[in-house]
Amino acid sequence: MYWLALIVSGLMEVIGVTGIEKFNRGSRRQGLAMLVIGFGLSLAFISFAMREISLGIAYAVFTAIGTVASALLGMLFWDESRSPIRLGFIALIIASVIGLKLVSGSQ
Repeated sequence: MYWLALIVSGLMEVIGVTGIEKFNRGSRRQGLAMLVIGFGLSLAFISFAMREISLGIAYAVFTAIGTVASALLGMLFWDESRSPIRLGFIALIIASVIGLKLVSGSQ
């Protein structure tokens, strides 16, 4: 249950960041709503998840979900670079979080 909450928290962060992008591109009301709701739910879910998941692991997973998903959305919807080296570094983020989890014990 806590891991699911952590994943949802990361996804809500992506909604908040997407809200910032929409706000900056002229969709002020929709962007602001996405920003407030996304970040609000994100903080609520990560707070719940951290009842059982340590700070280091929780925040690493949270930020990795937000970083990877935001980068992929940027590539899909806002014509950001899809260079192989960029994709490689995104893969490194994922590998780093998995590695951190593997060496952190039984959480």
